[in-house]
Amino acid sequence: MNTLPETILQFGSGRFLRAFADLFIHQANAQQQIGRIVIVQSTGGERAGGLNRQGGRYHVLVRGIEAGQVIDRIEPCESISRALVAAQQWPEVLDLARSPQLRVVLSNTTEKGYDLDPADGPNDAPPRSFPAKLLAVLRARFEAGLPGLTIVPCELRERQADVLRGLVVDLGRSWNLSADFLGWLENQCHWLNTLVDRIVTGTPADHPLLASDPMLTACEPYALFAIEDKPAAGRFLNHPAVVWTPDVMPYFLRKVRLLNGGHTALLIKAWPRGFRTVREAVNDAELGPWLERLLLDEIAPVLQGRVEDPSGFARQVLDRFRNPFIEHQLADIALHHATKVQVRLVPTRDEYRQRFGKEPALLNEVLAMPAPVVG
Repeated sequence: MNTLPETILQFGSGRFLRAFADLFIHQANAQQQIGRIVIVQSTGGERAGGLNRQGGRYHVLVRGIEAGQVIDRIEPCESISRALVAAQQWPEVLDLARSPQLRVVLSNTTEKGYDLDPADGPNDAPPRSFPAKLLAVLRARFEAGLPGLTIVPCELRERQADVLRGLVVDLGRSWNLSADFLGWLENQCHWLNTLVDRIVTGTPADHPLLASDPMLTACEPYALFAIEDKPAAGRFLNHPAVVWTPDVMPYFLRKVRLLNGGHTALLIKAWPRGFRTVREAVNDAELGPWLERLLLDEIAPVLQGRVEDPSGFARQVLDRFRNPFIEHQLADIALHHATKVQVRLVPTRDEYRQRFGKEPALLNEVLAMPAPVVG
């Protein structure tokens, strides 16, 4: 595997991608020889240094409940070739952009990762914002006379590739870059929307592997990587967790209504009763069956025919909520509660009424309850 070419440039060195796409690429390399990943860390350099000291190798703890069984296994990951610090090694990043072997750009940036910086300019090395860095990378590749890349953003936002493409193209216009380059950005690069779904947790402080692997990370067994399928782009990765689809939005809808909606409904119901974590609430003799009825009898039926196997996904959600290795605080779910209720629960109630001509008793119950006072 160490002889495979560097075919993927990744913006982001955090735990999520290392336990998600990077692990999938490692696992797929045995059969498909996809290539290796070069990570670019935009803030600081500690993680990049840690990865380089370990030769890009680390382990992922996969822990949780799957099909009713407790899973606790260790997966090696060796898909990362090296890690670069943008502020110190930007010329090396641009050298990779000019590599004929490079095919894909992955990203997973912070909440404000798509925010532009007015101070960014076309000659900065590197620019400050992620969209400007990506624009600089693609510009270097265009000027080298090379084909476009496939951009696969993994931020958890709707149609993130469309949003990112618009930001990058508009920024290129504001920098007065050539019309030929802007046309290449829009027509020769492939921008693929995605839906990413896996809970990646903090590393257990007392795990014995930490002594030899400080980059150890942990995640749940469940994983879904839905990627927009554009024939001109080709499928760069085949893996059991990957679904290629013409439209990722049904996967967003399913996740928001069942997993996220389940979280918000459980918070409303469980907080006044003194529960403080998702797991203890869903394991309660009364709340657990209540949540199961809510998901299977009221939310999943509204999604039937619109998304893939909503009832099966609902059962997976219940397993994920019961994960004995995750302490998911209900207080964390309470952030921006009013907005979450309007997005996650209210549309399902309204669609249930319209579709079935009756009231959803459990949804009505939680929507009539006061917002939990979390402080």
